[in-house]
Amino acid sequence: MFGKCCELSTGRHTAALNAEMGTGVMLTVVFLLLTVRNAQSQESCVKTVVRSCAECIKSGPYCAWCKLLNFTKSGEQEAVRCDVISVLRERGCGDADIISPRGNHQYIKNLPLTGGSNPVQIQPQEVKLNLRPNQPWTFTFKFKRAEGYPVDLYYLMDLSYSMNDDLQNVKSLGKDLLKALRQITKQSRIGFGSFVDKVVLPYTSTNPKRVQKPCPDNERFCQPAFGYKHVLSMTDNEILFNKRVSEQAISGNLDVPEGGLDAIMQAAVCGDKIGWGNSTRLLVFTTDAGFHMAGDGKLAAILEPNDGRCHLDAKMLYSKSSEMDYPSVGQVMQKLVENNIQPIFAVTKDVEPVYRRLKDIIPKSEVGVLTSDSSNVISLIQNAYRNLSSNVIVTHDDLPDHVTVMYTSNCPNGDLPSIRGTCDNVGIGKEVEFNVTVTAHKCLNEQSFLIGPLGFREKIRVNLTTRCECECDDRKDSNHQHCNSQGQVSCGTCSCNKGFVGQKCECKIGDKSEAELRQACMPVNGSMCSGQGECVCGVCHCSPGEDGRSIYGRFCECDDRSCPLSRGQPCGGQGRCSCGTCNCNPGYEGDACDCRKSDNRCRTGNKVCYGRGNCVCDVCNCTVGYTRPFCETCPGCPALCERVASCVECHMDERKGNCLVCQGVTYREEPDLKEQRLCKRRGTDGCQMIYSTKQLQGVEQYEVIFRNKECPEPPDLRLIIGGTFSGVALIGILLLLALKAFIHMRDLKEFRRFENEQKKSKWSKADNPLFKTATTTVQNPNFGGD
Repeated sequence: MFGKCCELSTGRHTAALNAEMGTGVMLTVVFLLLTVRNAQSQESCVKTVVRSCAECIKSGPYCAWCKLLNFTKSGEQEAVRCDVISVLRERGCGDADIISPRGNHQYIKNLPLTGGSNPVQIQPQEVKLNLRPNQPWTFTFKFKRAEGYPVDLYYLMDLSYSMNDDLQNVKSLGKDLLKALRQITKQSRIGFGSFVDKVVLPYTSTNPKRVQKPCPDNERFCQPAFGYKHVLSMTDNEILFNKRVSEQAISGNLDVPEGGLDAIMQAAVCGDKIGWGNSTRLLVFTTDAGFHMAGDGKLAAILEPNDGRCHLDAKMLYSKSSEMDYPSVGQVMQKLVENNIQPIFAVTKDVEPVYRRLKDIIPKSEVGVLTSDSSNVISLIQNAYRNLSSNVIVTHDDLPDHVTVMYTSNCPNGDLPSIRGTCDNVGIGKEVEFNVTVTAHKCLNEQSFLIGPLGFREKIRVNLTTRCECECDDRKDSNHQHCNSQGQVSCGTCSCNKGFVGQKCECKIGDKSEAELRQACMPVNGSMCSGQGECVCGVCHCSPGEDGRSIYGRFCECDDRSCPLSRGQPCGGQGRCSCGTCNCNPGYEGDACDCRKSDNRCRTGNKVCYGRGNCVCDVCNCTVGYTRPFCETCPGCPALCERVASCVECHMDERKGNCLVCQGVTYREEPDLKEQRLCKRRGTDGCQMIYSTKQLQGVEQYEVIFRNKECPEPPDLRLIIGGTFSGVALIGILLLLALKAFIHMRDLKEFRRFENEQKKSKWSKADNPLFKTATTTVQNPNFGGD
């Protein structure tokens, strides 16, 4: 049963680890896509309406501003000052007048890389960046592994009963383990902690006797059940390590997965009690089972999420073990990274796949396979340390909002931008370089964050500010002549005094604001003066077209060359273009005045398009519904009889009445109207109307010939009433007769059944055995018989 439990739990946890690893891959893909998109948008400036240099440099990373006076051409808007540098140069703006602030960086603290007792492994130590929004900026830092860097190792051991033989080997491990560490660096320390699982059902038996001794009955040395216990803080004394570890006893629980993530979380966040120093921090996690994770606590009615804080009491026990849920893998990863702790998972062969998945999620971690009694743990730790220390992964902490950071390196396969910079096989004394690209996507107040290799305490502090204002060095003259002595020049444009607006402060606004005046120059859903003029005091002053065309209209929306062309000329040279429409000369017509007036091909007799359309260029343009060539028929229209039925009824009812909806219908009465091809419709009064109709020239013009209505005779009420009463009476009599016949037949049937039963009866003359005759006879003397 336990084996199956373990298998199911391990499978579920593996699936969860796969999901978290997939999330990390997706984040990497998103960052790469953002990088590609930023690369594609280089050297372009989004064309938006901007009114100042500050708005220009905020509108796009490659937008530049021309501060040259009189640079804006007559009729153009201020926005033309804002564009990419190459376009501004083409327009005549010199380099001295182009403002395009670039990002820069400054090394504030830049100590050289050194070894020794206080090594410096990262250079520089502090950087100041002054960035333009959305413009990436790259700086370089160096990393060099120093020899003799201090190492702190915390041995975190599973003390569930299945680890009994492993504990016996660990009890004598301290001397050999410190000796192995000191072969790497003389500054080595070691600590110890242990864990089992939460002391609640269904993980651990809560029977008081089983809590005190969760091991089998034949086990002499067994400590009470517990979640996580910190046993020994960091020390370089192997004798003390062996003494404290030798005092440990095995414990136990019910299910196979253990509370390992609880223990890792507390070991990571309780730094002051564990004794972590300014060193390479290793956490050796030994177990032969899987682990419970966030959500499993619900089985024990533990609903409070893990808060990621230290909860060690005075006895160094995890005090919230039975009150808080297990942490998630993501929480554990975050705390390990924040505290620069590199885990080494020393596990047995059967659970190795689970911890391999965990290694893929937690950066700077290693997995080693223990023997059944943990006898190979020292060599396992040595190999894992070599792999961890030679693998350099650079990332950042406390990144501000709206800031992204990407890394590349000079290592093989390190040239692709990524959210982490990596270098493998970095030996002691080897120097590697990383390029850090920082992008601020908005204007920010001064911010700071840390960059550095995982597993090392040394970090680069990056102080970040943004450049969102222009530095134009203008002479502050409040009555500058360029601004009609009603404002001062700021980066080539006028900042007008109160009460004046305009490109050169030429308009006194009075009671209207500048926004209202500018709005008066903007059509609905359009741009200022249609982009073909300038707004002066609420009126569009149109500019001449670059190709000589004349531009006019309230919003400069018209010109004299926007009409249809014919024979290469607007309006075919036979009309005048008026805001996109041709006004043709006499004798010409058509959209482009490209044909002479004529209706010869539109006539049938003396009818032109049957009055149901216009003849343009000798072709009928029919009213909707009617068809060419002469607009004679309307295939989709209702039949003539139906179209005039209501009008005919209205006319017959009122004769001289006013049928307003039938103004185009003429009537003629013929009592002897023949019965051929007539319309027969029944009116609302039940009378039948008989008429014929035909459509006249024009739209909705009809002639109707009719005769009097044919109304049926009204019904005779006396016959209806008399017939109704007679019918009711007859039905009543028939019902009574039927009921009487039914009763008679039923009685007759019963009588016959009685007679049949009477014939079948047989009477017996036997005496009643219960009857006894009288024994005394008294004769009445007064009675005499014959």
